[in-house]
Amino acid sequence: MSQSSALSLALSQEELRATTEQLLEAPAEVVLAWVEQRFGARAAIASSFGVEDMVLIDLARTHAPSVRLFTLDTGRLPPETYEVMDVVRRRYGVEIETYFPERARVEALESAKGYFSFKQSVEARKECCGIRKVEPLRRALAGREAWVTGLRREQSVTRTEVQAVSADADHGLIKVNPLVRWSSKDVWAYVKANGVPYNALHDRGYPSIGCAPCTRAVKPYEDERAGRWWWESPENRECGLHVRR
Repeated sequence: MSQSSALSLALSQEELRATTEQLLEAPAEVVLAWVEQRFGARAAIASSFGVEDMVLIDLARTHAPSVRLFTLDTGRLPPETYEVMDVVRRRYGVEIETYFPERARVEALESAKGYFSFKQSVEARKECCGIRKVEPLRRALAGREAWVTGLRREQSVTRTEVQAVSADADHGLIKVNPLVRWSSKDVWAYVKANGVPYNALHDRGYPSIGCAPCTRAVKPYEDERAGRWWWESPENRECGLHVRR
């Protein structure tokens, strides 16, 4: 899909350029307010309930209350993630739209290749991510005009080029990253100042949290996503939801 055809669903090329420039250094609150005004319920926050996503959920309560919230349940998440999901439901009173992988595809994968095929090669890992994450994301985004994520440039070498507002040509909609310029220090300062709940694994050395078998704690000198698929080289550590590798 070309960039121009993707934008036909939401913004014109001219509006995207103007918005990108306008929001280039805008605070996250302003970016979210723009999403609310421009898209409302036609936009959704994609959340894995890591600390950045918790900040977005908290900010959206005030600045983008109409924006929907969804998550991808891969079937292999740690219990701490489910626990914080329940906290979100109780505290913010929001519905969490939950998307699961297709049962038949998971059954076929595990029957043929076992439970840990993702460690055999990058291609095998991407196959698993494709079934458990990428395909459910396509269903989650169907019919929407924009999605909002907690991506930050500081997170890893694969995310240094991320923009606050951009065209997502793969899905044919607009992608918004309000926290793109935030540092980890900024994120945690907001959490502490506002009493935002967060995944208990963050206190155990897990700055980035995904599926349980594919996530470990990081060492002090490692980047924030070093604990994701740690057996692979850093430039490959993306599941396909955000950065194509």
